Amino acid sequence: MTKVGVIGAGKWGSALAFALSEKCEVYITSRTHRDIKNFISLDEILELEYLIIAIPAQQISSWLEENFRFRNHKVLVASKGIEATSGKFLNEIYASYIPEENIAFLSGPSFATEVMKSLPTALVINSKNELLSETFASFFPSFIKTYTSTDVVGAEVAGAYKNVIAIAAGICEGLGLGKNAAAALISRGLVEMQRFGKVYGAKEESFIGLSGAGDLFLSASSTMSRNFRVGLGIAEGKSKEQIVEELGEVAEGIGTTYALYEIAKKKELYLPIAREVYNMLEGLDPHVSLSNFLAS
Repeated sequence: MTKVGVIGAGKWGSALAFALSEKCEVYITSRTHRDIKNFISLDEILELEYLIIAIPAQQISSWLEENFRFRNHKVLVASKGIEATSGKFLNEIYASYIPEENIAFLSGPSFATEVMKSLPTALVINSKNELLSETFASFFPSFIKTYTSTDVVGAEVAGAYKNVIAIAAGICEGLGLGKNAAAALISRGLVEMQRFGKVYGAKEESFIGLSGAGDLFLSASSTMSRNFRVGLGIAEGKSKEQIVEELGEVAEGIGTTYALYEIAKKKELYLPIAREVYNMLEGLDPHVSLSNFLAS
């Protein structure tokens, strides 16, 4: 059996470790020791050829700088987001540490809770190296259907942006605006993320497949989504600090919203949903934000 190391023992990293253990010999590590099966040190993990990195997007830069030295690893990135401080996509951050032909990015609809129950889903492995994508695809269990794609940018944009739309959907639900409004919001969110992706050269088809529409529909329609729950908190009038404290885990959509807001200003892009999510994270009353959105 192929040995695979999972870096990050949060819910998603643990779910991936569970799933891949059907076909692989899986080891896992994190910043703090966990009393779980096959937990080993980071040094030991980094001796393995195949790595799954499930570290939150806003922590990637510092983690790579402090811990990672490339030794011909084959890496599958399982995080989604845009770095708030720099506006960089994850593939841009990793490019300083790992050659393009050695890295792939995971996308598609995938709640960790359901993966841990072996419930079926379908995911996409995105890499410029098609052989690498196929290799990682072969590691996944029978209950996960895998597809491959070379559109890394499309997967990156969709995986990051859908979390922002999920926050907006949670606000919509929390304000009791109804199913008509939710459907309109999600469909316009898909258009907005596709328009944003086009600026970066993403393929349009990525946004109507699993990486785009599939992941968006999942994240923007369920309280199992952390970002959806962020939106519910905003609708209740809570500050982002209070919401994050109550969640007790990372909601990638918050950092991504701030990144998108700065990118939109710099490039003069029309991103009305991301703009209003930013305004509400900054404390604007959701009803005022709704009026602004409808008038824009």
